Amino acid sequence: MADPAAGKPALQGLRERIDAVDRELLALLNRRAALALEVGELKKQEGSAVFRPEREAQVIDGLKAVNAGPLKSESVAPIWREIMSACRSLESPMRVAYLGPAGTFSEEAALGYFGSSIVRLPCGSFDEVFRLTSAGAADFGVVPIENSTEGSVARSLDLFLHTPLFIIGETSLFVRHNLLRKTDSLGGIQAVLAHPQALAQCHEWLNTHLPGVERRPVSSNAEGARLAAQDAALAGIASQRAGSEFGLHLVAKAIQDDPNNRTRFVIVAHPQAHPAPKPSGHDSTSLVVSVANKPGAVHDLLVPLKAHGVSMSRFESRPARSGQWEYYFYIDIEGHPDDARVAAALTELRAACAFFKVLGSYPVDVH
Repeated sequence: MADPAAGKPALQGLRERIDAVDRELLALLNRRAALALEVGELKKQEGSAVFRPEREAQVIDGLKAVNAGPLKSESVAPIWREIMSACRSLESPMRVAYLGPAGTFSEEAALGYFGSSIVRLPCGSFDEVFRLTSAGAADFGVVPIENSTEGSVARSLDLFLHTPLFIIGETSLFVRHNLLRKTDSLGGIQAVLAHPQALAQCHEWLNTHLPGVERRPVSSNAEGARLAAQDAALAGIASQRAGSEFGLHLVAKAIQDDPNNRTRFVIVAHPQAHPAPKPSGHDSTSLVVSVANKPGAVHDLLVPLKAHGVSMSRFESRPARSGQWEYYFYIDIEGHPDDARVAAALTELRAACAFFKVLGSYPVDVH
């Protein structure tokens, strides 16, 4: 029988080598932080922005390209986002607004995009996220804009029509919904609380496992978890982080009907407080338009894109609420207006529209 102690000297040696590498890494990270502070001083003198999403996207893309393993390339982005977040915070911690309370997917998206070295501003509604960011109380806002199962998040889209905010970035999350409760049982549940989108995304599971139980919409999944922590007759649908935050049992895991359920979030900022991102090499441009109610009007929207070889990745309509059966069309196209083809297509598209607003051009989420 092998002696368990025989491998201990070798293991101890590897641990000591890892400790030595960790110390080297810490020294290098502090060197990077010192350089970041120098960059920050130059930016202050020039009056330029601390956060440039296209620059950070290029840094991460470059590191992925030279990565030789065994560290996986998909692990590079979250590691370096945290490093860059910590370095940015030395200059000025960024204030980021998102739908709260603690434990929401919006908070997870904010931390995944900006890193954890931020000032968190949880909000009670999407309207409050837009309001704080428009007023300058937040530097950036994070809002969900579409889900792979349920489609667009209508309120987020509507708010772009009435605020000056524009999109400077995007990120997406695999959304895993869990049933959370004070007691570890499905018995005796009188109501399930969650955001309306989450209730819709778990419709079939709830029909099968909790038929007849009330489904109660609340402002966020984390708010549903918070309320469930106060009443054993309630259950919430939320993330595992929310369960940990409020001390709840994870009664059922991954109850969403679509196993590949994913939500796309956009990062918004005020154009007077943040410059528009420059091209990163893999960009998207979002816009909202409306056209006169006449035959062929929607077709005319697509002609400039085809003529200039610009691909459209998203096209959907929302009622204009005018009472005249008019619609706004939300369009995402591939590319940046600094690209001559995109610029020409947008110029012709603008001429065909009764209403035209570019919501932003930004690096697409490729990590």
